[in-house]
Amino acid sequence: MKQINELNSIDRPRERIAHGDVESLTTSELIAAVIGKGIKGKTVADISNDIALFMESKGPALSYSELISIKGIGPSRSAQITAALELGKRFYTQKEKAAIRIICPADVLPLVNEIRTKRQEHFVVITLNGAGEVINVRTITVGTLNQSLVHPREVFADAILDRAASVLCVHNHPSGSVTPSTQDIEVTIQLEKAGDILGIRLIDHIIVTSENYVSLKERGDI
Repeated sequence: MKQINELNSIDRPRERIAHGDVESLTTSELIAAVIGKGIKGKTVADISNDIALFMESKGPALSYSELISIKGIGPSRSAQITAALELGKRFYTQKEKAAIRIICPADVLPLVNEIRTKRQEHFVVITLNGAGEVINVRTITVGTLNQSLVHPREVFADAILDRAASVLCVHNHPSGSVTPSTQDIEVTIQLEKAGDILGIRLIDHIIVTSENYVSLKERGDI
């Protein structure tokens, strides 16, 4: 990659993006478009190449602290790049989720893998459209070691904004046992009743652990 000031204006990354040529830019050029300019003794091309090489070795999920360790990347630029990566991840994930249709409890597991080994209870709500396709996946609450409190307003607030036809709830048991507690069943019944009032059906509540899962619907609790 040539230095930015050596390129014709039409060939510079930001100008190419403005002309709809973003997909042809290299990773270094995309990074250069984000950070804009270099520092004394180090051009924007040098810095963006360093970051691109770092990403190749570490993967795209770079942390703020990893970025700030690169010479020429201070707090502001680290925040810019971290934000850009997070935006890309969110929109890519959203696109992928839109193609997922929930037919059985096992279909949910890939969407909640990250909570299965957590040491605190995480309560996740998956919103679905009328065809049973995933609209969004959100962690609503994070509890203590063995307890996660959730209220219907927290479960259905985003579902209403999503124009969801139904919701599916999932939470993990750090203990490793998938047996629902009395509180789990009471919360499920409460959510089912709230969903009936709102016209957003609770289709299932699934408890997961690192090794197993159980559907409260299949148990007959819903």
